[in-house]
Amino acid sequence: MRLCSASEVMALDRQAIDHLGIPGVVLMENAGRSCCDLFTQKFSDHFPASVLVLAGRGNNGGDGYVMARILSERGWRVTTLVLGLEENISGDARVMLNIIRKLGLPVSFVENLPTLQNSFIKAAPNLIIDAIFGTGLNSDVRGLQAEAIALINESTASVFSVDIPSGVDGSTGRVCGVAVQADLTATFDHAKIGHGSQPGAIYAGDLKVVDIGIPLAGRQDFSSNVHLLDESEAQSLLPDRSAIGHKGKFGHLLVLAGSPGKTGAAALSGNAAVRSGCGLVTVATPAAVHDILEVKLTEAMSCPLADQEGLLSLQAQLQIEQLLVDRQALALGPGLGQSSELAKLIRALVTNTTVPIVVDADGLNLLANQPECLHDRSDQPLILTPHPGEMARLTGLKVSEIEANRFEVAQQFATKYGVVLLLKGVRTLIVAPDGRVNINSTGNDGLASGGSGDVLTGLIGGLLAQGMDGFSAASLGAWLHGRAADLVKKIQGTAGMAASDLLPQLPVARQELVKGTYTC
Repeated sequence: MRLCSASEVMALDRQAIDHLGIPGVVLMENAGRSCCDLFTQKFSDHFPASVLVLAGRGNNGGDGYVMARILSERGWRVTTLVLGLEENISGDARVMLNIIRKLGLPVSFVENLPTLQNSFIKAAPNLIIDAIFGTGLNSDVRGLQAEAIALINESTASVFSVDIPSGVDGSTGRVCGVAVQADLTATFDHAKIGHGSQPGAIYAGDLKVVDIGIPLAGRQDFSSNVHLLDESEAQSLLPDRSAIGHKGKFGHLLVLAGSPGKTGAAALSGNAAVRSGCGLVTVATPAAVHDILEVKLTEAMSCPLADQEGLLSLQAQLQIEQLLVDRQALALGPGLGQSSELAKLIRALVTNTTVPIVVDADGLNLLANQPECLHDRSDQPLILTPHPGEMARLTGLKVSEIEANRFEVAQQFATKYGVVLLLKGVRTLIVAPDGRVNINSTGNDGLASGGSGDVLTGLIGGLLAQGMDGFSAASLGAWLHGRAADLVKKIQGTAGMAASDLLPQLPVARQELVKGTYTC
């Protein structure tokens, strides 16, 4: 599903009004009516409950006035609170406000906190319609509007947001200080980036896209290169697989992982690569732990490498280069540990290796103090898969800064260093070096357990070895990884989900895409 920016949807509205001659009030009427249809369907069990419309001064407030009128006609008990003075309402919103005023519907104008609080208490709403800000907001919410959002979030009423929860930046998903926590959001014509990326996605609740009557013919296509990665898009990424192929045709992945106490990370990555559909997998690990790893691997092969005190040493570089001659991709990082020699080894591999690489875990931490080496990488894909803590070390930002603005941080890093960046978390972001973004739609809190990242590393590495480009491999890997977790959830829930539980579900998730049998 393509997601558009706030500026793109504004341009679409402008085109409909200026070039197609559709009056703005018609679009506003259509938007409000479509919202009412969805509202009535969702909250029919509450009818004829008390409904409070909280309206801002702009067009989002105008949509709220339309909803107030139509819901009142349908028998709901509606009260409208306008945040501001009546004389400050203009344009199409003023037209819709005048209509409900002439109909004698309950409307109050509030301009200070005591009046707002008293009006809120008097309304005693069972349901709240948030029509304060639309998708054009990009600065922090302050004053009366911030107080109104706080009252909404403190209320026990169910919340319906018009277009986007007030306080969420429509182009990034950033929360502008405070934001409405909605149960249901109705957005117009297209979902926005702010609906799909975190933290905006959580604030939107259940998201529905409604039609407001802008014809498909004659409109300019969106230039946005941001997509919410759903099953149809994941299906389109599947690599070709010949029915008469053999293991040598489906790629050979080298996994570089493990150290004392962390052989599990290496085993999980290797086994996940096997489950990816990769034909052959070799896990190379420090000689000190090689015998332990051999016990944990069955289908994947293993290889001991030169080490020092259990960690890979620079002497292993030549061995690794020789191993890579007949391999199609390299996955490195899980459980490697930390040392100055390892940092030098990782730098050499990142800059000199001529096969696609995916780097995770300790590999990322070893790169954190030398990110400039990413500029020296060849044209072969380099995929980095940090969680927010690892991203903080890579960028020098605080975790809170990253979580508050995931979209822009990830996009800026990927384009700056020319890498594919997969930023883990709810709604994992996958960003290409040219700025394209996929936002993953699968996964659950069961992935918040040790080892799940190691599974993802092996899975992506296996897809790379099968000939996929970096952006596609990272995107499909994220989707399959999250889908495997969703399948495990159906069987046993999320508490206690182990990374190894994901492994048998990976081919099941892939087969769903092959056969088109995916169901939520």
